Amino acid sequence: MTSIEKRLRKRAEWALEELRGIRRDETQDIFSRRHLIGPDDLLVENYLRKHPLSAFNPGVSLLGDEVLVFPRLIFDYYSYTSSIGVFSLPLEGLISGDLEPPFETRIILWPQYGWEAVKGCEDPRVFPTDDGFWILYTAVGKVQENGRERKKFILAFAELDRDLCVRRKGFFSIAGPEGTLIPGNKDSTILAVEGKRAWILTRPSFSGEVPPWLEFILSPLGIELPKAHLPDMCWRAEADMDELVIKEESLRPVLVPERWEYKVGWSTNAVPLHEGRYLVGWHGVHREDLSYRNGLAEVDREGNLLAISDYLLAPKGLLEEYGDRPLTVFGNGLLLVRDRLVWIGGVSDYAIGIFIAELSDVLRMLRKL
Repeated sequence: MTSIEKRLRKRAEWALEELRGIRRDETQDIFSRRHLIGPDDLLVENYLRKHPLSAFNPGVSLLGDEVLVFPRLIFDYYSYTSSIGVFSLPLEGLISGDLEPPFETRIILWPQYGWEAVKGCEDPRVFPTDDGFWILYTAVGKVQENGRERKKFILAFAELDRDLCVRRKGFFSIAGPEGTLIPGNKDSTILAVEGKRAWILTRPSFSGEVPPWLEFILSPLGIELPKAHLPDMCWRAEADMDELVIKEESLRPVLVPERWEYKVGWSTNAVPLHEGRYLVGWHGVHREDLSYRNGLAEVDREGNLLAISDYLLAPKGLLEEYGDRPLTVFGNGLLLVRDRLVWIGGVSDYAIGIFIAELSDVLRMLRKL
């Protein structure tokens, strides 16, 4: 274990002791308008296979009177390798639910390097720039670590132009006084940018010897987890976007799993509310049924937590609860459209859900900290 990881683990251990108790195990599902887009609704134009087996966990970006949707696409379940595509929806149709498939879709990110060539490109979060888009996504592949090649999920970055062509790809490391660390990392979004400096929300993983799938099995059986294990939690940080480096001294946990949860993570891009304030989604995996349930947080420019909700969005009914990963609503897109908040997320790892609530209802659910 490196010195960087030891220091970060101490911060995580402190957070588990000090930051619990700010949320309740309650779900008030205020997203009343719900629409679904299935994989058969997409028509892929630049790949031999025209319909994915699943399309879910989409990033989004508002561009005039249209919404760009960036879904995670899977064509082969036996390897579950992901790519990221894009299609557009009319804004008014998105709000009303009056949408007419098929939606012409183009694959824009796919496995091209060793660090994303095992399971591909997952779960994009989109940040518009003056001349294109920055996308944070999860890459699953192999990286060199201490002279050894290891399979990891890592925080990846793609810079796209206005035509959605890739200019640059890479992945983030954490830089400390002794060198760098490439942790398992995902569930990240950009808050604000100033030159090459960015403030981000991120989720480095220090789960020790227990992979998440094994934790799901062991904990309900009452089997004690190794002391090396730390649950995943939400962090804030500062990053250099030229070097793709997260500054270790800036990494701080801000939201931790409560005792009824296995883990928490950030779920969406950040939506500006007013000067220096942002709304962002988060998710928790509940111990009772392994469901992914979602809430909202208000943070400042540096990612400090200002207000928090309990669960406000959870899967319900056959179409949302049943899929390759049941009982899941997961990120990745959040839009503020006039007085409505639109959450566009993955549904049980097979479809895309559009969930709409009144912004005033959402803000009433946030408790100041």
